[in-house]
Amino acid sequence: MSGPPVQGERTAISAPPGLTAAEADRRLAQQGRNEVAPAEPVPVYARVLAQLRDPLIMVLLGAGLLTVAIGDYPDAVVIGLVIVFNTTVGVAQEVRADHAVAALSAMSAPGARVLRDGAARDLPSTLVVRGDVLLLAEGDIVAADAQLTQAAALLVDESMLTGESVPVDKAPDSRLSAGTVVVRGRGVATVTATGTASALGRIASLLEGDRQATPLQRRLASLGRILAAVILALCVLFFALGLLRGLPLSTMAVTAISLAVAAVPESLPAVVTLALALGARRMAARHALVRRLPAVETLGSVSVLATDKTGTLTEGRMVVQHVWTPSTEADFFGVGYEPHGDVRIDGHPPTADELAPIRELLTAAALCNDASLSPPSSPGTDGDQWRAVGDPMEAALLAAAAKAGCADQADLRRTHPRTQEAPFDSLRKRMATVHRTPAGTALTCLKGAPEAVLDSAVLADRTDLLLGARQQAALLAGRGYRVLAVAATERSQEPESTAVAETGLRLLGLVAMSDPPKARAASTLAACRAAGITPVLITGDHPATAHAIAARVGLVGKDDTTEVVSGPDLSAGRVEDLTAVRVFARTDPEQKLDIVAAWRARGAVTAMTGDGVNDGPALRQADIGVAMGARGTEVARQAADLVLTDDELSTVVSAVEEGRRVYDNIRRFLVYGLAGGTAEILVMLIGPLVGLPLPLRAGQILWINLLTHGLTGVAMGAEPAAPEAMHRPPRPPGQHILGAGAWQRLLLLAVIVTVTSLGAGTAARIWGLPWQSVLFLALLGAQLGIALGLRARVFTRQNLFLPASVIAAALLAAAALYTPLLQSILETEPLGWSGIALAMASAVIGFVAARCLRSAFRRKA
Repeated sequence: MSGPPVQGERTAISAPPGLTAAEADRRLAQQGRNEVAPAEPVPVYARVLAQLRDPLIMVLLGAGLLTVAIGDYPDAVVIGLVIVFNTTVGVAQEVRADHAVAALSAMSAPGARVLRDGAARDLPSTLVVRGDVLLLAEGDIVAADAQLTQAAALLVDESMLTGESVPVDKAPDSRLSAGTVVVRGRGVATVTATGTASALGRIASLLEGDRQATPLQRRLASLGRILAAVILALCVLFFALGLLRGLPLSTMAVTAISLAVAAVPESLPAVVTLALALGARRMAARHALVRRLPAVETLGSVSVLATDKTGTLTEGRMVVQHVWTPSTEADFFGVGYEPHGDVRIDGHPPTADELAPIRELLTAAALCNDASLSPPSSPGTDGDQWRAVGDPMEAALLAAAAKAGCADQADLRRTHPRTQEAPFDSLRKRMATVHRTPAGTALTCLKGAPEAVLDSAVLADRTDLLLGARQQAALLAGRGYRVLAVAATERSQEPESTAVAETGLRLLGLVAMSDPPKARAASTLAACRAAGITPVLITGDHPATAHAIAARVGLVGKDDTTEVVSGPDLSAGRVEDLTAVRVFARTDPEQKLDIVAAWRARGAVTAMTGDGVNDGPALRQADIGVAMGARGTEVARQAADLVLTDDELSTVVSAVEEGRRVYDNIRRFLVYGLAGGTAEILVMLIGPLVGLPLPLRAGQILWINLLTHGLTGVAMGAEPAAPEAMHRPPRPPGQHILGAGAWQRLLLLAVIVTVTSLGAGTAARIWGLPWQSVLFLALLGAQLGIALGLRARVFTRQNLFLPASVIAAALLAAAALYTPLLQSILETEPLGWSGIALAMASAVIGFVAARCLRSAFRRKA
């Protein structure tokens, strides 16, 4: 197996024969497959039981049994349908999300090339065993932990494990970790650990443990217990008072049970599920795949967003951003590895003379280069971007050379053929090439780390120039850039060796490159702060790089001297309060867990974004784990609640808005549903005190409940987001679902509905009208008026389902009064215009009261 040249001469990498096939099979049987044990698939029955254990569903199940007991089969059917709908949608969303993640995983499953019986064989990475000999080449994913035995210019991207955005040089005897990627060179390595024993497996083991309930699940569980206790107490009170008034036992039992069923907001699970499902659907349209429905609402509660750097805040691609030469400086602009972009000197397009030293430097960098650029191949996918083939930093130099108008790389290689080379390695920290020019001279080009190039043994320049270049390199490095020095010289004759070629050179300048922030990173973090969300950067990168990126995206001020806390600082216990820090660098997976745990202990609802294996444990521990789908690892995707298929952090902000919309709709329905249920109980309790012996029949109560909590209630779950949703802070984690004024509005509306309904019924009784039917229609109309009055925007064209359902409920209410069959079942009587006017007045009062209370509480907030 041949490899790239080392130290000026072409060399071949020899390799041991490797394991025999029989021995490999034996070890596979003994050690197991080389994979992190996948999570056991959850059977459908277990998913169904998990849905049915919801406290509100348990209350509904009880209400369903009561309706069957009193012979109210239509309402029992409605309750059953709500339970089936809730369970079906919840299970279907979980299964659909799991299938989508599995498809992403299948697309990224790696293979491996190993030596078996002395011959190279390609096989799935899951069949690699300890002792196997891996043959590594550019683009390969390392299949298992291994000890490197031979290497030729080997450069490995370890960002998925460490968060370090710059690839690492690997020499013989270095250790390689499973899942890392070879970006340049070749190597031979012996596998030392596979599966759960590998570094990837050890990190994955941190993901064990059950998921905790979301804030919404905890709030609804608490509400369900309170509702069950309060409703039971009130219905027992109603039953006892009726008996004391001498009403028949059977009548009071049926009415009390009907009242209990009516007071239960049985549409709540359907409203919650519909709101979450619609939120998940909208998020999918915005490139966010929800793996668990409750996660939709939790996003609206997020108060801290912990984000990694590489590929999340940054593009995940190296880009030349600044070039310094002894005579001029230039700034470069562009996206990724695209060979198109602008060059500016002092803010203006440069002239040909100003650009000449820049072009000379970048031409030398393009010649002393083994990378290439791959053009877009598949529009609409990841293939619609230019990609680096080889070392990302070398590819960035090629893109910069094209932006500066240098000759094409292919033309340069044809007109300046390479005759000698000394590849980059971790000891020399530089690379040199010799080329024959069209004039027949020998051109030597060299690039490398400033400390390895800015040396009088390499350069023939003046001492003061070298000193100034070193100061400039230190300044650029302090700003978070990766800095390379470039030198060249032209000789009349070919140097005797590369060692001779690397002397007497002329400094051309410095190149500053970095993994730049994404175009929308700064605006995304600004939107987070406007929504009251605290952004925190947690990366495995260098502290200077982390601070530079944090400053550029506005996470900290550019002149802010805020301390960047590093992993060693955390290990040494030098940080008392982790929640006071906004930028963490050089962190390991366990430290990410500590940071997330510290915020949660403070009461924050945390969201963690990431794409690497090292992010997996923190993704699992956070309230919401957000993984990158396109470039993310399998461990990250499996640990996450939300997978971003476009890898854009701005999608998280869209998801937060959806979460807040869902929570607002649930609270809106609770105010509406519980106000109506409370009013029905108050009407039944107070009615006899104002001369209405049995205000409503059991069937009438259930019919009102069906029309108000049925389509109308469910339609409220599809309401659009309020205009101010993303300009208010997240709700406090400990706030009750009926907090922030919701329970006050609920009680006020219940009192208003009670007073107006009883007023209409009393007036009808005084006027000799069918007072029970008037009361029935007034109570129903007041609740429908509230449904429209609670909307964020009354006349919006979004969610036309709500006004349509209100109209449908009104028509069904009329049917109850004027259809002979329903008249006999519900014991109602037809009304004249005066009775209808009383009911309409109740509806208008309900609408106006809801609007006024909404405005009053918004001003108070």
